[in-house]
Amino acid sequence: MTAITSRVESRPRWQAIVMVALIFWLSGSLILDLVIMPSLYVSGMMTSPEFATAGNLMFWGFNRVELICAALVATGLMVLSNLSSGFGKDQRTAIILSLVLLAIALVDTYALTPQMSALGMQLNLFDAAEVPTDMNLLHQAYFGLETVKLAVGVTLLSWCQQHQA
Repeated sequence: MTAITSRVESRPRWQAIVMVALIFWLSGSLILDLVIMPSLYVSGMMTSPEFATAGNLMFWGFNRVELICAALVATGLMVLSNLSSGFGKDQRTAIILSLVLLAIALVDTYALTPQMSALGMQLNLFDAAEVPTDMNLLHQAYFGLETVKLAVGVTLLSWCQQHQA
C-alpha cells in the first residue's frame, strides 16, 4: 500500500518538473530569439567584429541550459510513463517527442552554434566586417529547429496539462 501511495504522490511532482522545465526553456528561447537577438541586430552590434565572440559566449551558456531542460523533460516523461500505466496511450509518442527536443538541443549546442561562431570570427583586423553567405543557411537551419522545438514543446506542455492529476 505504501508503494502505491508513493507512486501516486510522485507523479504530480514529476509532471510539475516537466512542465516547469518546458515553460522555462521555451520562454527563454522566445526571449532570446524575439527580444535579445533583434535588439542586437537593430543596435548594429551584428556588424561589430566582436559580435561573434559575444554571440558565442551567450549561446554557449544558453545551449547548456537547453541541454539540462531537455534532459529533465525526457527523464520526467520516462518516469511518468513508468509510474502510471493509465498515463495514456500517447506516452510513447510523448517520450519520442522529448527525445526530438533533446536532439534539437544537441544539434544547436554541438553543430550550429560552433559553426556560426567560426563563420562569424573576424581573423583579419583590416577587413570590413561582413556576414558570410553561409551564415544565412545556418540561420535558416537554426530558426527551422527553433520552430520545431516550439511546436513540439507546446504539444508536450498541452499533453501534460491534459493528463494532470
